[in-house]
Amino acid sequence: MHLKRGIAAAVLALALAVPACAAGELTPEQRREDLDALYSTLRQAHPNLFANTPEPDFLARRGEIEESLTRSGDQAFVMDLQSLAALAGDSHTTLSLGSLSRLFRAYPMSLIWRDGRWYLSAAPEESRDLLGREVLSAAGQPLDQVSQTFGVLLSADNPVKLRRQFRQSCNIADFYEYLGLVRPGEPLELELEGGETLSLSPAAMEALGDMEIALLGDGLSQPATAARNCNYCAFALDGRTFYIQYNACAEDKELPMADFAAQVEAVLEQGDYSRVVVDLRSNGGGSDGVIWPLLQVLRRAADRGAELAGLIGETTFSSAVINAAELQEMGAVLVGEAASGSVDHFGSVKSFSLPNSGLRVGVSSKYIDLDTLLDAGAGRGVEALEPDVSVPQTMEDTLAGRDSAVEWLLSNPQRLEQRAWPDAPLTRGRFAALLWRQAGSPPAERGEFSDTLGIEWFLPALDWAAENQIASGAGDGAFAAVRPITREEAAVMLARFAGLTGEGGAWSDAEETSPWARQAVGQVLAAGLMETDGGAFRPQAGMTRAEGEAAALLAGNRARAENK
Repeated sequence: MHLKRGIAAAVLALALAVPACAAGELTPEQRREDLDALYSTLRQAHPNLFANTPEPDFLARRGEIEESLTRSGDQAFVMDLQSLAALAGDSHTTLSLGSLSRLFRAYPMSLIWRDGRWYLSAAPEESRDLLGREVLSAAGQPLDQVSQTFGVLLSADNPVKLRRQFRQSCNIADFYEYLGLVRPGEPLELELEGGETLSLSPAAMEALGDMEIALLGDGLSQPATAARNCNYCAFALDGRTFYIQYNACAEDKELPMADFAAQVEAVLEQGDYSRVVVDLRSNGGGSDGVIWPLLQVLRRAADRGAELAGLIGETTFSSAVINAAELQEMGAVLVGEAASGSVDHFGSVKSFSLPNSGLRVGVSSKYIDLDTLLDAGAGRGVEALEPDVSVPQTMEDTLAGRDSAVEWLLSNPQRLEQRAWPDAPLTRGRFAALLWRQAGSPPAERGEFSDTLGIEWFLPALDWAAENQIASGAGDGAFAAVRPITREEAAVMLARFAGLTGEGGAWSDAEETSPWARQAVGQVLAAGLMETDGGAFRPQAGMTRAEGEAAALLAGNRARAENK
């Protein structure tokens, strides 16, 4: 298949699109005004612009740009501004570079990431036979090194996002020249496996649209789970697996999420599905609250015994990462590849325009701290959301039209488990769940806590803990389930669970222990359920998940032994 496509085509699109500037070249004074407006607005609007790069480094880069205002053209100036925004180390704070593609040139190629390697996915028609070959280097440097160099221009807060941004902009000739990877006007040399070299000359965007480009996807079959043109849709994969594709965190005007969720629930109630899969691999974000009617339906399905699984991948970003973490909070196992979105991240983007170039700039307006909102995010920080089960899409499956992660799920019907994260902070809700499981996961009357979402996997444990006075909550009807538990709080819950009595042992920092917890601390120390560190109990310190599991197991063994 011969394709004549403009730069708007998905395979050869600018990752950083360029806007319509004013007609003609900007004057040095206009550039200075835009530079000042960019820096001052970022500094004022961003919740913590210098979280990743110290202010002196920002100021130094700004000074370098000021010195070049009379020498650079609009093209270089646009990239200068983007390099300043990229210092924020924030995937959401970036210039929306769009319709001024006339300033840029591109190479007729694109790359795809599979099996931990880069492969050629588009090339001039005469080089069609090279498609699908591994690309070892570009401009004489390993592609991983080239990707890191592109980081000067790409806004990314984790390595997966940087790799995705590089894949989307790897054909932009002016980026290579600006970064000193290729001399102006010279071809880009790609070294392929087998020792072959592909030499590509830069072309203006208009000329690129008239070239015959061969695509790796030409003629390849697509799996049933390939991304569809829908915000959300659903169908059965087989008699036991129901599949939901969630491609955008946005309402479908023709099918509101509440109606879609009701349709899903009707199908689940009529069928006999043991697993429900929510696919977020093509979801780049939007509004994280849109999915909530569906999450409530999935919570009820899980309560009836259905296993929940989520699919994530490189495209999963922003609000879709929040939704994926919420699925984990429900007990779902995430399968696939690491997301380009970070667990904790700057987001909630506001936009503004620069006065002379008209460039649109997106800037984060708040910090989304999932590790304080969800047990699933505890201790994760600003890092790519990783799957519980890693199943990368392979090149072999891509060429055969197979979905690697879905094929794996269908061939592994056994109950899956989330990744352990033993060193993550232990929350009050998780510790209650550990004790509940040691008690045999008994039923309890469903309660209502003011600070729970209503979808958490550990809700039955909170109900049990409150009903059996294992935990008294945090007042005002709250449980504080996602707050990291202190050692003295854990001691109280252990003592109540194990039915300990008496005064117990001594510890050197008893005066630092809250009066309401002192008796319980002495009891658990005497019973060997917890230990001191050189005589100190450290009552206000936190615990890891591994420490909580060990203490709960000891308490469970003691309770079972006494009940014989």
